[in-house]
Amino acid sequence: MNELLTRKECTAMRGIAILAIVLHNYCHFIGKIVQENEYQYLSFNNDRLWQVISNPDSLLPVHLLSYFGHYGVPVFLFLSGFGLVKKYETSHDSCPPVRFLRYSYLKLLRLLIVGFSIFVCVDMVTPGRFLFHWDNVLAQLLMYINVLPEPEKTIWPGIYWFFGLMMQLYIVYRLLLYRRSSWWVVALIAVCWLLQVFCEPDGETLNRLRYNFIGGMLPFGLGLIVARIPILGKNNSQPGNVTGGRFFCYIGDTRCNKRTVPLLCAILSCVLVFAMCLNFQTWFWIPVFIIIGCVAMVKVMPEWLMKVFVWFGGISAAMFVAHPIARKLFITVAWKQDIYDGLMLYVIVTIALSWAVKQIIERIPKPTL
Repeated sequence: MNELLTRKECTAMRGIAILAIVLHNYCHFIGKIVQENEYQYLSFNNDRLWQVISNPDSLLPVHLLSYFGHYGVPVFLFLSGFGLVKKYETSHDSCPPVRFLRYSYLKLLRLLIVGFSIFVCVDMVTPGRFLFHWDNVLAQLLMYINVLPEPEKTIWPGIYWFFGLMMQLYIVYRLLLYRRSSWWVVALIAVCWLLQVFCEPDGETLNRLRYNFIGGMLPFGLGLIVARIPILGKNNSQPGNVTGGRFFCYIGDTRCNKRTVPLLCAILSCVLVFAMCLNFQTWFWIPVFIIIGCVAMVKVMPEWLMKVFVWFGGISAAMFVAHPIARKLFITVAWKQDIYDGLMLYVIVTIALSWAVKQIIERIPKPTL
């Protein structure tokens, strides 16, 4: 009860994040819909966003999901960093780097191989077949494809760039940040930010950096920092704590967790996210407020809604690898018929397919540490 985030709340956050990602990855594939600024900062995307908000029509929800939905990824990165600390840094046992990285790779491969195999079969028999090359397939399965030139053209389905990103973050965590002071994390976040901030907003250099761990270090590192902070009101003598992160403890502390505080945090975060997306320098820090808003949401969420998001969080891994398959099948409905018709069919099939994929994944032996 005294934890900043309970297991149930973390699962609900995963549910929110996966739904945002699934809906985003369908909506942004529709040509006339506003596109996101994920890997590059393109001012004309902001102009289009402002235009559709100023003159709303029936497609406004689709525009918003397309532009903002990819911010489910930073929530996953935050929870990954948070979970690593809770799993590996709260016991006295040490985890050798080779064993840790082997376990982490096999854990990711167990998901990737199922989704990728089914996707390739579907891709081969549907219009718009992708021309896979053996070296890119190998790079995808070994999870180093993110470092290759033009990753947006070699990674297919594009969503699977996340596996390479996570493998890089696991390497960085175990070799550089494991059980070290949180100031090391702050320093690495600062270095990664500086590497990006002087790039051209629409340049290829920024695109390459954000496809790799440099672009994901901020939310991942924030998860490490927050997980290492003692609960508000307890002894705060743990070494390596970063005082600024205690703000998260204030949101989650049971003594001040009245609905008013997290609700105001959620509303303020939404306002700041929108304002910050209009400037290149503030755009880098949007994930911080996405995470604050998500934490606040699970604190004020009614129990019935919490159960819904917890359920989706429970199948989030299967849903992540399965939704590109459903998109390949049903995106043509949005292109040729009606956007909301296609979206409804896509969501239904994604949920059903995720359940089936989950059954397959659970029959693959789990790696041991």
